[in-house]
Formats: sequence, C-alpha cells, structure tokens
Amino acid sequence: MTSIQRPKFTPTQCDSSIQLPGDGWIPLITCAADFPVEIFEIVVTQLIHHPEYNSTLILRSEVISESTGSLPESVPTFDGFQSTRCIHRRLLPRRPGRDPSLDQYCTLYGKSTSTSTKDTTIVDTLLLTPIVEYGSDLPYYHPAVSHLAFRYIASDPPALRIDVAPLPGISLDPNARLYRTCLALLDTLHRYGWGAMTNYKKRVIHDYLIPREEYQDLYLVMRERHKHLVNTWQEVTDPLKHVFEDIGIATYLILLWKDTFKSDATVDSSDSNTAEPWRKWPKPPGGFLDIGCGNGLLTHILISEGYQGYGIDLRARTSWTHYTDATQSALRIHAFDPTALRASDASSAEYFPPGVFIVGNHADELTPWLPVLSTLYNASGYISIPCCSWAFDIRYERSSTPTYPLPTPDFADSLNLGGDGSNKSSYSMYRIWLASLSVHCGWEVECETLRIPSTRNWAIIGRRRLQSVSYRQAFANVEEIVEGVISRGLFKTRKPEGKAGEH
Repeated sequence: MTSIQRPKFTPTQCDSSIQLPGDGWIPLITCAADFPVEIFEIVVTQLIHHPEYNSTLILRSEVISESTGSLPESVPTFDGFQSTRCIHRRLLPRRPGRDPSLDQYCTLYGKSTSTSTKDTTIVDTLLLTPIVEYGSDLPYYHPAVSHLAFRYIASDPPALRIDVAPLPGISLDPNARLYRTCLALLDTLHRYGWGAMTNYKKRVIHDYLIPREEYQDLYLVMRERHKHLVNTWQEVTDPLKHVFEDIGIATYLILLWKDTFKSDATVDSSDSNTAEPWRKWPKPPGGFLDIGCGNGLLTHILISEGYQGYGIDLRARTSWTHYTDATQSALRIHAFDPTALRASDASSAEYFPPGVFIVGNHADELTPWLPVLSTLYNASGYISIPCCSWAFDIRYERSSTPTYPLPTPDFADSLNLGGDGSNKSSYSMYRIWLASLSVHCGWEVECETLRIPSTRNWAIIGRRRLQSVSYRQAFANVEEIVEGVISRGLFKTRKPEGKAGEH
C-alpha cells in the first residue's frame, strides 16, 4: 500500500495588517495547517520537551516546574484566551563552555468552548518567553525576541503562524536570522503535526539501556577531557569522526558498566560531588578487551579514565606511540585465532581473565566470534558494533549462511533495527543473525542505537545469561560452532603486521 505523503510545506510572509492581541507583536510567517486543532497541544509539547530537534546548539531541556495557576509577571495575558499550563524549563547548551544555559517560560493558551455537558479549553497557542535579567544578552541559540508564539489559526482553511515580539533593532527581513529561524520552527511544527495525525513512528529509538540525560552529561565531560586529541591526531583518517565517535563509545561503556555491575555495596551517593565520580563506579571484574582496537583510541580513553584492560590488533598504528605509557602497555600486537581455543592457546589466555568484558567495534571477521568467546571464557559480557557482514569463516550471505532459531516470533522486531521496519535488507538480516547467534550462545540480547557520528551505530549487547539456556548447553553450542569451523578449514588467522583495515 502506498504511504500517505506529507503535504508540501509552503510558507508565506505575513501581511503586516493582521491584528494581534497585545502591543509589540508582529505576525511573521504562516503556512497551511494540515492537521486539526485538537492535535496542536500534542505537537507543541514535543517542541517543549525536545528543543534539540530544532537547534544543534542545544543539548536538551529540563523541566524546572509546571503550574496551572497564575502566570509569572513576564508572561503576558491575551483577551479572549485562557492559559492552561505554564512550564518553566531550562535550555542546556551543547557546548556549555561557549554558550550559557537559559531558563524559559512555555505557556499554553486556548479558547474556551462549551458543550451540552462541559466547558473545555482547546489549546491553540504556545508562547515562549526567555527569562533574562534586564540588560543581559540572550544566548546565540535563542531568537532575538522577548516573546515568540506558535499559533493555530481557525480560519478557512486553517493555518499555522509564528508571531514575535522582537528586541529593538532586530531585522525582520526574510534574509535575516530571526526570519530564517522562525521559518525552520514553522517547518518543524508543520512536520510534527502531520506526523502526530498519521501516527508517525520513529525508525530507531535511542536510550534503551542508558538514560539520555546521564549519557549527554557525561559525554560533555569526556569530550572536554579528550577533544585535544583532534589536534594531535596521527592517522590519515578523519580526526573529527574518529575522536568523537570513540569518546561517545567510551562514555556509553562507562555508564553501561556502572549499571551492569552495580550492587548495594558499590552505591555511593557522594559520587556526584567528586570531580571524577566514574573512578569509583563499578567496573568489569576482569577488565575489558578491545578486539581489533585499530588506532587504539577507545582503549586509550578507557585506560586514561581508570579502567583496566587491553586493546589487541594485528599491527601497531602510528597513534600507539603517542599515547601515555599506561596506554602503550595496554595496546598489544596479537594475531588472535579463535579456532585454537580448544588447545588452550596460552598466548591468548592473558587477555581473557574470568569476568572480562569483550568489546568489538567494527571487528570485521571477529564480529560473530564475540558471543562465542564470551561464553567460552565465561566473560562478564560483551558489546558488538558490527559493520562488515562476516560469518565465522566466510562472508555472511543471507541466502546460504546457516541460521539459528529465533526465540520468539517478534524477536526481530525487538532489535530496534531501524529502516522501514521490514527487516529485509542484507544488513538487517545480518544483525538478526548475530542476535540469534547470541541467544544460541546463551546470552540475553539487548540492543542500542548509539549516539555516535557513524551510520553503523547499532550495538548488540550481552551482559546477562539466559535463564532458558543452561551454561552447560550454551558451552556445548559454542564448542560445536568451533568444531564446525575447524572441520571446514576455511578460517585463516591473519598474520601480525599484515594490513588491517582502519575502523
């Protein structure tokens, strides 16, 4: 069935002759409203709680308070309109060292309507009022206005409109910044309204396991601590992508481990008062192992922040010798052969102490081995961020690679794979295969779409054993996998110092 297309967004500049309630208001820009007024409150509530969708300079908002009583003095009233709610929120900047936070009142208004049974107020206006001291400047990310209103106009046909009370001397020209900002806001309002009416469903959902606020707050700290690595980057790859991607992954791991290994004995309410609280947080009992660590940056960040572990790869990178001594001692050249595990490979045993947490970020040929290794070595868990599609000894082919049973009919839908929801693409099928393999190895599957600058940002996580699969059965399953790979004789361990792809 053909999907219903969103009507084209066709904004026009407002006629200055429009009469507005109150002095100092200017109608700026309008467009058709392709949804009923009853949806308006749902739509603007999204705008209130997610300002970061409209500006890359805003991290998020935090609600300070919410009231339904009298309005603050700085918030105007309008004849014929009744306020229903006033939300006091705080806008948090993405770069707090450059931009300050800003408090703001978000007030909802509507007109009362009467029916035979009750009086109701249908919200048709959202008013934004920045809270600033007299003479203070607004942050760059906020429009230069004392008030900004989103309105639903019950005309024929209905329309959406943005009205502003601009600061003195601010240009309203269509090429000026205020007009362009309001144009983007109106487009968002139009898009959200259509999405709400058609029950739009996000393709991917973030923050399944780690709350957004915790991640963002720690990420800002980690970014400040490690952003200097962009200027000292030693590889030929893009430093902006790799540095901030690995800072994001390290941040996620630190919080994941805090949640995974927490216990009553490790809870310390005073952590938030220390400069580096994560150094007291729970950690993997056997440290971490970053398999296929490449440039070693993820290992370096974790080591620098007090975590113990190793990063192994087939060859050293230029970056390795530029890290601290502690990091250099944790980065190892190692040709890992998973088929030699049954023979008690002594050279690999050092990296797999009991309780180790295994990390695979674009581990290529070793990607499917992560849940297998985690079971064989009784690891405390693993995380895999897959990129290239590999089975155990050849490329993954959805038409020919042997599959593993899906535990439930809706298993694939629970993996948060994104896309159009059909899960029919080759990459989606590969991730379903990896998840079913993890279940076969005895792991409870959890998935997360990471907040990192990469198109390959889907992660599969195993940190708890399945109750339905005994460890003995899981161990037997992975031994059977290893024996099958050995019998086929196709797996070839790459030699140390050979060419390995960057990740």
